[in-house]
Amino acid sequence: MATRPITTRYDPEARNVLGGELKPCSVDPVTGFFRNGCCETSHEDVGLHTVCAVMTADFLAFSRAAGNDLSTPVPEAQFPGLKPGDRWCLCAPRWKEALDAGAAPQVVLDATHEETLAIVPLGVLKDHAA
Repeated sequence: MATRPITTRYDPEARNVLGGELKPCSVDPVTGFFRNGCCETSHEDVGLHTVCAVMTADFLAFSRAAGNDLSTPVPEAQFPGLKPGDRWCLCAPRWKEALDAGAAPQVVLDATHEETLAIVPLGVLKDHAA
C-alpha cells in the first residue's frame, strides 16, 4: 500500500496525553476516525478512537474474538486489514478492555489524543508505551 500524506486535520489544536501537539499515528494504513492519519475525535466519534496503538497478534486475536475483526481486508471500505506492527487508532474503551484481558497493545503516547485520559490514567498508558 502506498504511503499517503495526512489530509486536513480536524482540530489543529489537538493535544496528546503528554500535553504536546498530537502527532500522526499512521498513514500506511491510513487511520483515525476522520481517516486523516491522526487519532483525533469529536462529538461524532462515539467510539472515542483516540489511542494510537501498535498492533500485535494477541490484540488482533482478542479484537476478532470480541467482534471487531481488524485483520481481514475489506476492499469496498478501502480497509487493507491490519497486521502486527501496524499502528491504528483504537477506541479507548476497547484498549482498556484489552488491558483488563491481558492483551493490550503498546501505545504511541505522542499520537494518542488527550481525551483518552477520561478512560485510562496516564500512568497506565506510560506503562504500555511503545
